[in-house]
Amino acid sequence: MDINALIRRVPDYPQPGILFYDITPLLASAEGFAHVTDWMVAAARPLRPTMIVAAEARGFLFAAPLAQRLGIGLAPVRKPGKLPCATLSISYALEYGTSTLCLHKDALRPDDRVLIVDDVLATGGTARAMAHLVRQSGASVAGCCMLMELDALNGRQALDGIPLSVLLHV
Repeated sequence: MDINALIRRVPDYPQPGILFYDITPLLASAEGFAHVTDWMVAAARPLRPTMIVAAEARGFLFAAPLAQRLGIGLAPVRKPGKLPCATLSISYALEYGTSTLCLHKDALRPDDRVLIVDDVLATGGTARAMAHLVRQSGASVAGCCMLMELDALNGRQALDGIPLSVLLHV
């Protein structure tokens, strides 16, 4: 199945000079979405994760069915003010700005092996920030699983050797 054909390219979004990779056509394809979920399950199983963390909002879309299929929990990573209890937080640089992510302090246990899931690896800032939150909670990072990687931005270098599985390289 040609998953790449189900990802729409939107120039100059969210600002001039940025090429946005829109996954809504992929999500609209039951066959395409199932194919991606099957691939993520196969990529994740050898890492033996006990929990998944994913950042809002597009990471949630892939992480939820993956967690369900693996029979493990999902800890959402959200923007400030979106989680109701005490959180850990980190601010980091994006390819076109800055952001802050938060994780409930009690979302992970020290013996958890955490899989980081997102739709795209660009500069690696979001994945690196999530890895920092996982470690700050006392858990360990088992690996990362992403739908696509923007190869020209060298985001995997920001992961400092964390195992990375990617379906599409663009």
